[in-house]
Amino acid sequence: MSEQATEASAEASDPTVEHNGSPDATATQEPSAPTPDLSDPSLYVNRELSWLDFNDRVLQLAEDDSLPLIERLKFLAIFVTNLDEFFMVRVAGVHDQVDARIDARGPDGLSSSEVLEGIAESVRALDQRHARQFTETVRPELAENGIRIVSCEDSGAPASVIERHFREQIFPVLTPLAVSAGRTFPYISNLSLSLIVRLHDPDLDHDQFARVKVPKEVLPRFVEIEKNTFIPLEDIIAKHLDALFAGMQIISYDLFRVTRDADFEVSDEANDLLQAVEDELRRRRFGEVVRLEVGASMEPALRTRLIEWLNVDEVQVYDVDGLLDLGDLWEIASIKDHSDLRWPGWTPITQPGLVTAPTDGDGDAQPDLFAMMRAGDVLVHYPYQSFTSSVERFVKQAVDDPNVLAIKMTVYRTSDDSALVPSLIAAAEKGKQAVCLVELKARFDERQNIHWSRALEEAGAHVVHGIPGLKTHAKAILIVRRERNSVRHYVMIGTGNFHAKNARLYEDFGFFTTDREIGEEVANLFNTLTGYGHPEPQRKTLVAPTWMREPLLEQIEATARAHQAGESARIVLKMNSLVDRQIIEALYKASQVGLPIELNVRGICSLLPGIPGVSETIEVISVVGRFLEHSRIYSFHRGDEHVYYIGSADLMPRNLDTRVELLVPIEQPELQAEIQDTLDRCLADDTFAWTLAADGSWTRRDGRTRAVHVELMERTLAWAASAAS
Repeated sequence: MSEQATEASAEASDPTVEHNGSPDATATQEPSAPTPDLSDPSLYVNRELSWLDFNDRVLQLAEDDSLPLIERLKFLAIFVTNLDEFFMVRVAGVHDQVDARIDARGPDGLSSSEVLEGIAESVRALDQRHARQFTETVRPELAENGIRIVSCEDSGAPASVIERHFREQIFPVLTPLAVSAGRTFPYISNLSLSLIVRLHDPDLDHDQFARVKVPKEVLPRFVEIEKNTFIPLEDIIAKHLDALFAGMQIISYDLFRVTRDADFEVSDEANDLLQAVEDELRRRRFGEVVRLEVGASMEPALRTRLIEWLNVDEVQVYDVDGLLDLGDLWEIASIKDHSDLRWPGWTPITQPGLVTAPTDGDGDAQPDLFAMMRAGDVLVHYPYQSFTSSVERFVKQAVDDPNVLAIKMTVYRTSDDSALVPSLIAAAEKGKQAVCLVELKARFDERQNIHWSRALEEAGAHVVHGIPGLKTHAKAILIVRRERNSVRHYVMIGTGNFHAKNARLYEDFGFFTTDREIGEEVANLFNTLTGYGHPEPQRKTLVAPTWMREPLLEQIEATARAHQAGESARIVLKMNSLVDRQIIEALYKASQVGLPIELNVRGICSLLPGIPGVSETIEVISVVGRFLEHSRIYSFHRGDEHVYYIGSADLMPRNLDTRVELLVPIEQPELQAEIQDTLDRCLADDTFAWTLAADGSWTRRDGRTRAVHVELMERTLAWAASAAS
């Protein structure tokens, strides 16, 4: 997730300063306190190190013995997959800066080399905790509950059974690769798990080396040798190395894993952007090595050889105790039984208004979302409320409605099981204007988006890839419907991707409206994205990169002025990441005049709260729990005026400067109340919330009396029961 360099510091205006003594004191007046310098690096947290703090919070959930066992196992897996992506993208980018000798210091003032050293120190400590938690706590507790992850020797299975499985299922897939004179060290693919083997040739009386890839891409990583008894695939391979190296003596072996640079840039000047992305995806396999993980027990000579062969520095090498690549623990977490070791199941509920909405008259007695939207704006909260009966139903109704003239949609990430893109294909086949803006450069979803682009084009839909130089991250669906002698715009704007699977795991909002101005502004945005033109400032919606940062800064400043004027005022913001320097400086200045500011930042937070004279009135929390907090909400309160925006943008330079983002105002009082209730519950969470201190440390709240995800599930069920009565 590469970003442009952080913006230069904006000029700092002096805050109001109180003086000691009487109002008419002159020569005897004590000097005022110096104005804090808001460009001081000590006021900012490095974004990479802050992200590692977030992954630390994920690991703390894996270490929390009050959570169900399999949920802790999932958090162990999430920690690993999070870290993999962090190295592939963020750490790779820092290495690129070092290699290019670019001094790309952010507001925190750290050089790229200092950042790499900080990352290595933090990751090594986290890795040790992760390995210890799995080996000493989670794996034994799984065994106590009848789920065993064991070696061949400890499995209790007859050796003949394991050998037969090896011969029939594993051996045919293996390809040992020798490393010797005339045989260079083989290419090691990204995130692959391998055995490095030291051999002795008794005939030639010298040692040789070989690499054996663990084929977990095509075989289960954990082999179920008996019911709920699993042996790691690499352990079975290691047990039978003599079958791969006939006549050789096995001196030693160990495991290693490579992480490569998976970030890439595609020129927007390419004649065929889709083909250019495909070409870069092929080149991604050959990115530079940014991390080498090795078994902690690996003999020093073997470790040294690996470092030489892979051409990495010692700072890039991570010694791992126990099993490597525990992201594969998802296999164990997916076993069918043991519901007692999981959180109680949750099925999203249809938004109550949709349950009571009139039917659309198409013969299947489905709710008429269009009629409901004409009656008033609708807010749907995922995963508490259903994505299928709201977003997917919205598009399906448009496809089936003969009065719908056009359907336009942005696709950043979607899933195989989502009905949205197939519905758009069906619309094109029915002769409707079907337009899909597919972001081909959505990292790690490029192949999926290429697939959908081609399928849409084959069906006759208009497929575009946005504005050169900008990623399209906005989440919007526009339905154009003929009604009497005019047309009406039906608009859905989301805080998250149109991704059916994620909508069951990610916390997000979807906003449905027929507001005329919002409809026109979203239509203008689509025209800008598919055609030519420069987006103009809108009256209601905020659109990055041209018209988002400044309006948000104006809201912060206006709220600070209201507080100074004696009005009741506060700012409450919820986002995934807060990095943008201008926004942070504006929040610092607002705090300096005493404005209460509450921030719910799930991931990266470069702002420091509670610093005397700078951020004393700012509180920062982070909620990490059952669902992934993903919605972005920006609220500003000035007396009786309450301004709420929701949408796709975090407060980061990339979102505000190099992406097309969309925020929409929520104006109906009952919807504002729902959003505020959600914010208040997040801020009150004392079970899955952490508080950020002025020194940059995060402390988990330990009240254990309120949990926002539980409360919102209960609220959803209560609303559903009320609607049904």
